[in-house]
Amino acid sequence: MSIISWIVLGLLAGAIAKVLLPGRDPGGFIGTTVIGIAGAFLGGWLSARFLGRPVENQFFDLATWGAAIAGSFVLLVAYRLLFGNSRD
Repeated sequence: MSIISWIVLGLLAGAIAKVLLPGRDPGGFIGTTVIGIAGAFLGGWLSARFLGRPVENQFFDLATWGAAIAGSFVLLVAYRLLFGNSRD
């Protein structure tokens, strides 16, 4: 997949992770979007590196989507733990 595909996947994965973990984020919409993109890259890399599941060249591969959503979810939880709810 191209970088543009990963960015689009990250945007969608970040939105799905946000639905799974509702509440206010310290970074707002922009922060959540960046976390989603970073999570997609991280999830894809971890999946290929440690789980023996290389990232497919197809955009609609279920394992790629699962890795991207999981990466986004983990980064969103870590971000909330590190920075708390600073938007009170």
